[in-house]
Amino acid sequence: MIEKLKRHQFLFEELVKRDFMKKYKRTVLGMAWSVLSPLMMLLVMRLVFTQFFGRGMEHYTTYLFCGNLIFSCFNESTSQGMTSLMGNANIFTKVNVPKYLFLLSKNVQTLINFGLTLAVFFVFCILDQITFTWKFILLLYPVLCLVLFNIGVGMVLSALFVFFRDVQYLWTIFTQLLMYMSAIFYTVDIYSPLMQKLFYLNPVYTFISYFRKIVIYGTIPTPWHHGLMLLYVVLALGIGCFIYRKYNTRFLYYV
Repeated sequence: MIEKLKRHQFLFEELVKRDFMKKYKRTVLGMAWSVLSPLMMLLVMRLVFTQFFGRGMEHYTTYLFCGNLIFSCFNESTSQGMTSLMGNANIFTKVNVPKYLFLLSKNVQTLINFGLTLAVFFVFCILDQITFTWKFILLLYPVLCLVLFNIGVGMVLSALFVFFRDVQYLWTIFTQLLMYMSAIFYTVDIYSPLMQKLFYLNPVYTFISYFRKIVIYGTIPTPWHHGLMLLYVVLALGIGCFIYRKYNTRFLYYV
């Protein structure tokens, strides 16, 4: 895979540039929307949910930002990745190139946006008087796992979207449901210990929870938590790679 990426490095770089420029084409603020969009969403969620869920809760803005940051990255990456094959059908039907290049380019663009928003997140942490410790270095682990997980899910979705266009509408509904199940604006403490453990069946919540434990509570997640995230990554990438290998040639007949 790495050899193929090196062989098609120029195409990959051009795809990333194209996707990034296309996203902000004909916008006045351009790349600034990468930061403004999540900030505006955070402001709306804070105004709406503070009175219901965050009253009296310390560092609620940072708590809310953690959830919104991770979920937005997941939602943007998978939603754009889903259409990566169909959106580039005019290329791979004429030129023999690895089809995962198109998905990877979408994820690189999303990762750039995530990096910009993460920088703003750290500024908010300072304003919220969060204590920075060496444990923040461990945030690299959930970020890496999230990126790989998004790639795996994107591979599954992009393959399914080639054969079933309904996936796009179903995924929109599913992500809406997933947002409410990821404890973005409320705490799981209001539920029983058993229910709190069941939340970890949601991969997105697992990533969000890791971030909050490091940033807000200053604690290192358990080895079980680390292993669970890795398991989700392996499953997503395993299923995604299997589908791409099995249906690689059949994609040409459905685009």
